[in-house]
Amino acid sequence: MTALDRAGDVLGRLRALPTAAISDALDRVGLAGALHGLGPLSNDFRAVGPAFTVRYAPADDERGSVGDFLDDVPQGAVIVIDNDGRTDVTVWGGIMTEVAAARRIAGTVINGVCRDVSASLEQSYPIFSRGRFMRTGKDRVRLVAVGEPLRVSGVTIKPGDLVCADADGAVVVPTADAIRVAELAAHIERVEAEIVAAARAGSTLRAARERFGYHQLQSRQS
Repeated sequence: MTALDRAGDVLGRLRALPTAAISDALDRVGLAGALHGLGPLSNDFRAVGPAFTVRYAPADDERGSVGDFLDDVPQGAVIVIDNDGRTDVTVWGGIMTEVAAARRIAGTVINGVCRDVSASLEQSYPIFSRGRFMRTGKDRVRLVAVGEPLRVSGVTIKPGDLVCADADGAVVVPTADAIRVAELAAHIERVEAEIVAAARAGSTLRAARERFGYHQLQSRQS
């Protein structure tokens, strides 16, 4: 199996898993990956793909703009934008949504806010952010980095790391650990399904959890 095949395989595995299980798996291997405070515009949204990283800073004497980097984003990527968590100006709007959806970009995760929410919902284009606000970032922010590591919610996000986002929020899985995390997350999902099945069959929840080792599922491996 080539490196490209392996990358496609692990993406397929992660797409089949909820972020809750992926987060538990990250806990088990001792990795930070959950992006606190970021949520979807719709609970139906899901996005999985390699990170395309972008960072903004407040505008200075040079007038700033937003969005031109979109021409360089590959199909299937998840755009991760760090605007330092600002909620007073947006760095994503309707034009960007329309273009990203047409180019089959997997989604956008923003450490900040977006606007033109209706376009995202109409296009079923997944956006995850700290909220929504209508005031433009044009002339208020400037693009300072593309394709460089970010630090969001205490999590380091490198270009190409795998971003997984759904109704529960967004997590980032380092590329080097992706196969291990996907395998652990799938195991956690199977065990939790067995616990539910046992409880439905008449077992107490306490007994089912003990039987299947529930309390050790997220415990860090030695």
